[in-house]
Amino acid sequence: MMNNPQIDPEITETGVNSSAIDPIASTPTKGRGAVTNRTSRFEKHTGEAVHDGWVRDEDLLSPPKLQTTLIKDTTKTIIARNTSPDVPFDRSINPYRGCEHGCVYCFARPTHAYLGMSPGLDFETKLFYKPDAARLLERELRKSSYECRIMAMGTNTDPYQPVEKTLRLTRGILEVLSAFNHPVGIVTKSALVLRDLDILGPMAEKGLAQVCLSVTTLDHRLANTLEPRASTPMKRLATIRTLADAGIPCGVMAAPIIPALNDHELESILSAGRDAGATLASYILLRLPLEIADLFKEWLETHEPNKAKHVMSLLASTRGGKVYQSEFGTRMKGTGEYAALLKKRFDLMIKRLGYLDRRFELDTSQFCPPLQQDGQLALF
Repeated sequence: MMNNPQIDPEITETGVNSSAIDPIASTPTKGRGAVTNRTSRFEKHTGEAVHDGWVRDEDLLSPPKLQTTLIKDTTKTIIARNTSPDVPFDRSINPYRGCEHGCVYCFARPTHAYLGMSPGLDFETKLFYKPDAARLLERELRKSSYECRIMAMGTNTDPYQPVEKTLRLTRGILEVLSAFNHPVGIVTKSALVLRDLDILGPMAEKGLAQVCLSVTTLDHRLANTLEPRASTPMKRLATIRTLADAGIPCGVMAAPIIPALNDHELESILSAGRDAGATLASYILLRLPLEIADLFKEWLETHEPNKAKHVMSLLASTRGGKVYQSEFGTRMKGTGEYAALLKKRFDLMIKRLGYLDRRFELDTSQFCPPLQQDGQLALF
């Protein structure tokens, strides 16, 4: 766990649980995904930066560097539950709120609005962390009413985002899960997961661990703007190879598939993942709920202006003419001719490449709370 961690020079730490929403100039900030700090849906007033003539043009072209701020999250529980039929798990752990990877398309961005912050730049620069995550998890797992099922990590924000290298919250969680023989499935975009091979390897030998790497594109230029602080595509593929060589079941997720932007890469991503050792594959069509729609449009107009209208038009064709539809069963894959063709391409490739036609099976029967530190046996 974390003992007086050395905070990165670009990161500041605070105990404040709220933040004013400051309008940010609509020019892209190097190393950040969102173009602006768009006001959340819950705010009564909106702010917009304007050029009043008092700022030099060169300053607009080189906006000040945005620091990452860490804020302690004093949550009392750590396991989140869900009943969605679209995902193969009913519980998950997210040691962080907000994600420094800065993926502009991230479906978790709107959750920052509940914290009084912007789903834009606030989401990737003002991060909440849960210092008591491991302790809270152990307490919940020791409850006599707890029933073991696969624990998911990486379902909302990445458990291996850059601050994890210092805070080590994910590692602390894995140490608890390992001690309890509790199965875990991880989704990440980061090569940092390899740091925890000493935990994941032995867990995998007992059928208790699996890892999936999300690969959006193999184009480094596109990756640098879509997901600026995530590991490079080649590092993610190399991570799959290392995990597979260590005996850890590994999958590749082509996600999200963005029409007219990276959809042509579906086959190459699946092929590269298989060559690296992945045995399971999946894909997700781009989703744009709530504030993400406007944030993504801003990103398109800034970084891919010639494709912006075409991308949004094709996406609308998969959502009944709308930017987004939230219905279970279709929100991940879409509907219509384009979505059907995408699914057909995916199905053909996983059959051709020999991917498994089912999900990994992890063992829940080994779950057993260990002796407490005082040596006392659990009553149940």
